Amino acid sequence: MRKQHFEMKNDQIAARFSEFKRKSPEKLKTRLNLSWSNWGFGREPLAESAGRLAQNGVPFIELHGNHYGPDLGYKVEETLHILAAHGLRVSGVCGMFSADNDLASNRAVHRQAAIDYLKREVPFTRDVGGAYLLVVPGAVGRPKAYDDVEFDRSAEALAMCAHLFAECDVKAAIEPIRSAEVSLVHTVADAKRYLAAVNHPAVGHINGDVYHMQSEERHIGEAILDAGDQLVNLHFADSNRCALGEGSMDVATIIRALYLTGHNREGRFVTFEPLGPGGDPYPAMHGRPDKQKLDALVSSSISYFRACEDLVLSE
Repeated sequence: MRKQHFEMKNDQIAARFSEFKRKSPEKLKTRLNLSWSNWGFGREPLAESAGRLAQNGVPFIELHGNHYGPDLGYKVEETLHILAAHGLRVSGVCGMFSADNDLASNRAVHRQAAIDYLKREVPFTRDVGGAYLLVVPGAVGRPKAYDDVEFDRSAEALAMCAHLFAECDVKAAIEPIRSAEVSLVHTVADAKRYLAAVNHPAVGHINGDVYHMQSEERHIGEAILDAGDQLVNLHFADSNRCALGEGSMDVATIIRALYLTGHNREGRFVTFEPLGPGGDPYPAMHGRPDKQKLDALVSSSISYFRACEDLVLSE
């Protein structure tokens, strides 16, 4: 039987990786930087989350962008103290965009709320040493478009904040999300069009997410290669958005694609974000944490990924 199309694409990436390894073995010596997005841990204290990640050999944490108002969210000095006690550094910050702070909203008060949110979150990202802030062009949990110009409104609103990213030396990482959760920017190609519309040198990066990519992209590995140097971070979970190893995600092909783009360097990350299935994951950040389940989630995901990485590099 002739191979299926995705198998043929897998083989092409594997062949490219083998040739890359043969010609430039020194470029594979540095491993991918692993991080974990902590907002899925719910109401758990940061110190407990940091301890769990440190115990499982995760050197970076992607912090919940929880500065929803001037009196809310992590405090810089306290956060740095907690993370330093566990030997952790910040990869970036996961920006949270709902209908209340929607860059694409047809209500000016909600666009202003998104701009004000960025004015708090970008400096915080800088102050804790994060490389990027994840930006979603439209509200998560709102799959229906307001109208046919929301793309333009969103790009215009983010452009108003571009100087903040430049001044703070923080990368704005646009995240494409599946159409079941958002109304615009679903693919890497969409993200590139959006970045072109913002048209500012400080806003030029992408935050991929393999869970969304399996729904919207023709092939995850090809999409990673297409994102190339613009990909600053990749959110990871298995095909069912659960712990790695509990689904059918083709981890090996994704790892090969990441190495081919030079993702195994400083300032680039693979960040785990297994939130479980469902159309709206935001309730996860309000939940009461189950420490035993979270311990198992982190342990199994990290060990599975490193084992796959070992296998790919030893081929």
